[in-house]
Amino acid sequence: MRRRLLLAGALAAVLAAGTACGGGASDKAAGGTEKLTIYTARDKKVATFVVDKFTAKYPEYKGKVEVLNLGAQEILERVRAEKANPQADVWWGGTQQGLAAGAGEDLLTAWQPSFAGKMDAKYKDPEGRWFGEILLPEVIMYNNKALTPEQAPKDWDDLLKPEWKDKIIIRDVAASGTMRSIYASMIQRQSPDGSNPQPGYDWLKKLDANTGAYAANPTDLYLKMSRQQGVLSAWNLQDILLQANQSNMPFGYVMPASGAPVLVDGLAAVKGGNTTGAQKFIEFLFDDSLRADLAKDYYQIPAVDIAQKPEWLTQLNLKPLDVNWDVVGKNETEWINHRNSQIKNKG
Repeated sequence: MRRRLLLAGALAAVLAAGTACGGGASDKAAGGTEKLTIYTARDKKVATFVVDKFTAKYPEYKGKVEVLNLGAQEILERVRAEKANPQADVWWGGTQQGLAAGAGEDLLTAWQPSFAGKMDAKYKDPEGRWFGEILLPEVIMYNNKALTPEQAPKDWDDLLKPEWKDKIIIRDVAASGTMRSIYASMIQRQSPDGSNPQPGYDWLKKLDANTGAYAANPTDLYLKMSRQQGVLSAWNLQDILLQANQSNMPFGYVMPASGAPVLVDGLAAVKGGNTTGAQKFIEFLFDDSLRADLAKDYYQIPAVDIAQKPEWLTQLNLKPLDVNWDVVGKNETEWINHRNSQIKNKG
């Protein structure tokens, strides 16, 4: 009998220790609300603004939201690596190619939020595993203290002209969903079905020859551009407007004459994470008044229609480039790997 009591006591101690060292379940028991971990590619100002609004509406999450800022491609790779033991609950900010890859690898939770019925089918996963949040036109960025609008290139092919030798700064492509999409669309526009990427590779090699430096991350890109270490880049319209209007960066943009690749940038609940918290956060993100604030103050183009559009959005002369994103999705990894190994710093 004494031995049984000792064994029972030891087992109880082991179980207690396991509970104390556990993850989300113990956090919920201790604090009433499970911690919410968000991997995001959003600008830090946007992420802070949204999370503050979220915790104001849901005070039970105050101090329980952890945000990790990463590149969109880095999020995919991290969620993929953590599949057996998910650490994130929300994947916030990713290209449709990246999110589709995550869905195909069973990394994302399928569900149907309240806003899904208002969203165009081309902006969401048919099985409800990811949803487009914003549309990101990719444009030509320039330093407007070094160049006038008249001097800036007017189209993508203009970036290859000799006068821009060493005057282009490019965000490191491998880690950036934005840059991967821009580069892949430059290849796909010259090979509609993706079967012959060589003309696109040749184009990227000429761009590499004119590239003076590669920036490790967006902050590095902005600093190099503002210091005129380069005066041109390719980047997304939203971040250009954010940096110019909220951080007083000397940035202007050109809507390329042939069109801008328009990315669907979205989000998802990570499978195996805090699904309840993730879904609550995602539903909150699609609140109409919040979307109006994000459009007005943070230059977002929402993937769902909003009642109140800011003036800049109503006047935006957006010209989408004809990009087959299905072809891009099938070939992007191969194309970017080739670019990284055979083109970068070889032009």
